[in-house]
Amino acid sequence: PPGPIRPELTPLMHLDALDQLVAGGAAVLAGGVNALAGGGTLISFPALVAIGVPAVASNVTNTVSLVPGYLAGSWAQRDDLRPQLAQARFLAGVAGAGGLAGSILLVLLPGGSFRVAVPYLILLSCGLLLFSDRLKKLAGRPDTADRPLIMSVAIFLGAVYGGFFGAGLGIMTLAILSIFSSEPLTKLNALKQALSFVTNIVAAVFFAFSGKTVWTLVPVMAVGSLVGGTIGGRLVKVIDGAVLRRIVVIAGVAIAVYFFLK
Repeated sequence: PPGPIRPELTPLMHLDALDQLVAGGAAVLAGGVNALAGGGTLISFPALVAIGVPAVASNVTNTVSLVPGYLAGSWAQRDDLRPQLAQARFLAGVAGAGGLAGSILLVLLPGGSFRVAVPYLILLSCGLLLFSDRLKKLAGRPDTADRPLIMSVAIFLGAVYGGFFGAGLGIMTLAILSIFSSEPLTKLNALKQALSFVTNIVAAVFFAFSGKTVWTLVPVMAVGSLVGGTIGGRLVKVIDGAVLRRIVVIAGVAIAVYFFLK
């Protein structure tokens, strides 16, 4: 369970070996889960809170640290992404704008407000993970002239959420792409990974200058997410993403309940 918050935590504060091990291990799992199904932040964010990092700093540090994992996942799925490069370039601009807007919103809001919102954001992420297939079927695939605009707006709003919190961004993006495209899931997953990378790297660049990143955790978490993203990207065609999503959801709900009771 999450330990006591360290109010004295600074960007360069020394953390012991166990803290580094917990953060690094969580980053490996998060990088792999993000490449496979989305929702990896539901692993790494609570892990940082558990070692005493305040909620906003945990979220910011998590975003900065997981960027290499998104990049590794995108690279591992580059063959499926290559035929979609034209669309990917346009949507990347939309996702980047949304990620920046969400990160600015996070920094401007009082830390206490974010802490109150955390369990609700986790439950929202769990809902997106659990019901993404049903949401896709309910929404259908609108075949109208406005479809590109509607999809762009949806990607932007999803990226705003991703820049603000991040958990469930991958599955949210995948669900949106599935609604508006008939491409195979493996190709959409590659595009999802690339858009998630853009959203997170834009947010991470902004967070890097926010003074809220715990830089002493970033190296071990960045390496961990890189390893996890590489492994997950290679296993995406082997492991059942639906089963993995259910496991992450169960853990996420338990974490949300803890935050509600704390």
